[in-house]
Amino acid sequence: MNKKQLSLLIALGMTSQLVQATEAPIALAIHGGAGTIEKAKFTPEQEQAYRQTLKQALETGYQLLEEGKPSLDAVTAAIIVLENSPFFNAGKGAVYTFDGEHELDASIMDGQSRQAGAVAGVKRIENPITLARKVMTDSVHVMLSGEGAESFAKQQGVALVDNKLFDTPFRYDALLKAKEKLEKAKNHTKDYQAAHFALPMEFKMGTVGAVALDKLGNLAAGTSTGGMTAKRFGRVGDSPIIGAGTFADNRSCAVSATGHGEYFIRYSVASDICARVAYQGKSIEKAGNEVIHDVLAPIGGTGGVIIVDSKGNISMPFNTPGMYRASKSSTSPTYVAIFKEE
Repeated sequence: MNKKQLSLLIALGMTSQLVQATEAPIALAIHGGAGTIEKAKFTPEQEQAYRQTLKQALETGYQLLEEGKPSLDAVTAAIIVLENSPFFNAGKGAVYTFDGEHELDASIMDGQSRQAGAVAGVKRIENPITLARKVMTDSVHVMLSGEGAESFAKQQGVALVDNKLFDTPFRYDALLKAKEKLEKAKNHTKDYQAAHFALPMEFKMGTVGAVALDKLGNLAAGTSTGGMTAKRFGRVGDSPIIGAGTFADNRSCAVSATGHGEYFIRYSVASDICARVAYQGKSIEKAGNEVIHDVLAPIGGTGGVIIVDSKGNISMPFNTPGMYRASKSSTSPTYVAIFKEE
């Protein structure tokens, strides 16, 4: 090899390194809910199954980002994997209402345009996140609910399914346990509303979500849930509410939340985190920790969030024993975790 050929190879190598160094960052984080998630409650096989599904959802969305697809596509694809799994409280793994049905909520937001779409209380939509996205792109509204949302779905060519598609023995057993506890509490309080406060936290939480940054620098966030076990009266939590359970803005960050929805609604958790980043110049790690640990925890608000910013940084704070979560970026490898000390 002569000096000219050697110089050319060195130059090509340096150029390749420069391209890699200046390539736009991409990032994806997902969650499958937070709560009383303890290692002792899992068999090795169960733990492996949960981790594998989280990894599948993560890789499904991340591959789209690598291909240069929009962050909205990555978020949607990752959430669909989680909605189709019986392990998580969304889609096929949704909890039961007090009346023995399933009412599903979902929302999605585009950080570039701040357009958003959401559905609440739908019973016959196999993948609510896809309908939420259609509300964003094909309607003049942000949120549709119940039968109206399903009428819109039919108009858009989205197939309606039998509500029993979402039945699972595990969730039905949870409903029976919740109703038993509610009945006992009612004997003391004489009021089902008050009795709901006596339910253990495990019956009040469970959501899936994703946040992403694509190669064009656009952020997106999405969240989907079956809500609260034994919920009544058309209860809607934070997941379909923009600013509470979902928020994305290219100027700050993208957030998807999971936890006791009533607290996340009252404290506008998702938008509060992004506001601290945008207006106070805080990192997503600091902003997220402040809201989850300093704002929510003292007043009994349990749960967590996943956050990604415009530089591809990821943070996933939570104040519960565990949170199903996974992340990957152009600067960090695949990370999958369930318990707090991971």
